[in-house]
Amino acid sequence: MENYFLGLEAVHPSCLAKIITGDKLPKKAIIWEFTNEIKPIDLYCYLQVKYGSPNGLQNFLRNDSSDNLIHWEWSLAGQFGIVSIQGHNFRTEVHLIGEHDGKGLTLEDFIQQIKADFKNHGKSMKSVRVELEKWTRFLNPYHRINSVVAKNIKSLNSLDVKVDEDRELVKFHEENLPKLEENWKYVRDKYDNAIGITFGLRSMLPVLAESFINLIIFVLAKPEIKKNERLLQNTIRQQIDIRVQSLHLNCIGFTRPIDYTDDVCKKFHTLMNERNDLLHGNVEVNKLKIGEVYFKGKVPVFVGYEDMWQSAMGISLSSVKYNTIFDDHAVVTNFIEFILDHLSKDLKEQVQYIMTNSELGYNPANGRLGSLFSDNIADFRVSVNEA
Repeated sequence: MENYFLGLEAVHPSCLAKIITGDKLPKKAIIWEFTNEIKPIDLYCYLQVKYGSPNGLQNFLRNDSSDNLIHWEWSLAGQFGIVSIQGHNFRTEVHLIGEHDGKGLTLEDFIQQIKADFKNHGKSMKSVRVELEKWTRFLNPYHRINSVVAKNIKSLNSLDVKVDEDRELVKFHEENLPKLEENWKYVRDKYDNAIGITFGLRSMLPVLAESFINLIIFVLAKPEIKKNERLLQNTIRQQIDIRVQSLHLNCIGFTRPIDYTDDVCKKFHTLMNERNDLLHGNVEVNKLKIGEVYFKGKVPVFVGYEDMWQSAMGISLSSVKYNTIFDDHAVVTNFIEFILDHLSKDLKEQVQYIMTNSELGYNPANGRLGSLFSDNIADFRVSVNEA
């Protein structure tokens, strides 16, 4: 129907409640969904300009936060009943309540009529949009790395690596012979996974700590550093030990300097140096050696015999330092807690909250940092029964 959706009128919420709960309005409904055929921000500004603030009942049911299933709703009255327009997390919904069925109305009509009317309200829509706060959504690198580390630690634990017991399974004992091939496959698969996970963790643990330090600087850098891009980049690009020892100088909230001679920092620094050798593929024989052997011409003369286990699994386990990976994880977590303990109580709590958010928001207009949305994503659908 031509321009039906342009002739709608806003309804006072009290009247709307009476209409919806009364006996005169048929309990029939049609629900349309669309995503970006009309951008949600354009639709919001248009409805705000044409009908004032959102007046739908859902506005009174929402929490005073961004953690809602329905964020805004306009309810409008027309010839055939109520048209409610709702902004959800993943779509816009249009609910037609009343006698709309059989009137030839379509979602395409709604979209075309609204978009065609933009030209009549463009200037006012722009004014509404300017009044909205613009936030840049970005992923929290610390949270992302920490989540991967936690999942890998859990996976490594679930493999139930028990070197002494697994080694016994593949020894050439008489009782092992019937299942020796099967046991070797079981052990090989388990340890291939363990070695791969450990190698990944070995690479990520120092990055986890470094991402934490960079997050601290991003969140707590002093105003004169934050507003000067060159100063900020210079602060972030310093060597990790300099960054740590300068936190109390470059950031707010630190009650005392970081003592980098503390054993917690010494262990962390050792971990960082090992990471550099690993990532850069440094060839340092003393750090990479796995044993010694003598030769008489082309005849090897072993210093000592190794069993097949040591050649197949032991060397690989040693190369990724499997035996210390859980201790190294503790080194990083202890280091992070050590830094947090140097913050004032209120800022420590704020930073800890930020650390738990996978997504953050940044307001470039005023430099504010915020948690915009819950990490719990939810959606729902309304089932409409035919009368």
